[in-house]
Amino acid sequence: MNLVAPNLVFDPQIIRRFDINGPRYTSYPTADRFVEAFDAEAYKLWLGKRNIGGISRPLSLYFHIPFCNTICYYCACNKIITKDHGRSAKYLKYLGKELALQSGYLDGTHDVIQLHWGGGTPTFLSHDEMRQLMASTKKHFRLLDGGEYSIEVDPRKVDVPTVELLGELGFNRMSLGVQDFDERVQQAVNRVQTVEETETVIRAARGCGFKSVSIDLIYGLPFQTVMGFNRTLDRVLAMDPDRLSIYNYAHLPSLFKPQRRIAENDLPSPDAKMQILSLAIRKLTDAGYVFIGMDHFAKPGDELAVAQRQGRLHRNFQGYSTYADCDLLAFGISAIGKVGPTYEQNVKTLDEYYDRLDAGVLPVYRGLELNADDILRRSIIQALMCHFELSLESIEIAHLIDFRKYFAAELEDLKEYEAGGLVKIEDKWISVLPPGRMLVRAISMVFDKYLRADRQRTRYSKVI
Repeated sequence: MNLVAPNLVFDPQIIRRFDINGPRYTSYPTADRFVEAFDAEAYKLWLGKRNIGGISRPLSLYFHIPFCNTICYYCACNKIITKDHGRSAKYLKYLGKELALQSGYLDGTHDVIQLHWGGGTPTFLSHDEMRQLMASTKKHFRLLDGGEYSIEVDPRKVDVPTVELLGELGFNRMSLGVQDFDERVQQAVNRVQTVEETETVIRAARGCGFKSVSIDLIYGLPFQTVMGFNRTLDRVLAMDPDRLSIYNYAHLPSLFKPQRRIAENDLPSPDAKMQILSLAIRKLTDAGYVFIGMDHFAKPGDELAVAQRQGRLHRNFQGYSTYADCDLLAFGISAIGKVGPTYEQNVKTLDEYYDRLDAGVLPVYRGLELNADDILRRSIIQALMCHFELSLESIEIAHLIDFRKYFAAELEDLKEYEAGGLVKIEDKWISVLPPGRMLVRAISMVFDKYLRADRQRTRYSKVI
């Protein structure tokens, strides 16, 4: 069955034909291309060069809070399972040290337009710890009025007073993990969460003036069925979230140890997964949600949908964003930042993180300084992922190239997608057509120079 929405066609035959393993392009080049030669000294240099030429971008801040009370078996995040708040108290002390270090090296404005607490489970922190982290942040940075201040929330660990505190601290966006409301699925992934718990948090967020509430679902989990996921979607749509993300579960037990507790035989078949995704797309578009890209949907009046219509949509390490021109400073273990033409990632373990900061050294262990070709290809992949179209003329003017000569091999490869009805190649535009939009990752991969030289794609998840 072909499923048609205003800006999307879901055709299972096309998806089966073109569904390959590939990156999610939260950055280009992707994080697996970062090198250890880009270290703390290199990052320090770029922090000090932000204001060169009198251009000082506003800032986006990301804080990685790795702690969780319990483990969800599907999870691929960098997390620490503990119930010991002594560990989070120590971690916050060191986050304060990193805040002081990074801000001390930072040239230009310290104005912040976007902030995000991710994890792990940021709501693992006690109320006093949350106040402490926000106070440490405001000591070194100025959070601008009208900015986007978001947090990931586990509804099982949050009550109404906590939501009220988050509102007081300045948070105005919330992302709630749900995954699935089917009890058998929840037990299989060790995340039992009731509809009532979730509704309570959403009601509290709306009562506290949160501008946007987003719900995350996952398809492809053990014991999921079309009927069961249909019931989950009905319950979720009744909560009327502003945004919805429907992620594909990538079963990679060799990379992520907790996934070894999920039996491969319990996973839905590829056909069943396709039917679940098809159902989700139909129900969400029938309910009036707009397909933003990949796995994201939003109400037409949500800022993401507005930004897409106005050509302002951007993609970063937290997914789709409305702030394209920010430098992103990242804090905490494994956190990834972006300053000027560079990416940088922190060390991944607590011991390394504490040791570096005790020595007064930024805890960066790898990164990348982008060359002109990287920046050119990043702009192309961003345009395709966010807007489904690319102006060849604007790329030529911005990067001083002859597009057709520079990308002769890529244009040749795109002909297969054009023949399949996924893209249209014209004199001045490349457009991803509605049947190709679910496969925009695969289309973007054509312009990934690193992948062209490296066909080892098994470390990536399937596109669909």
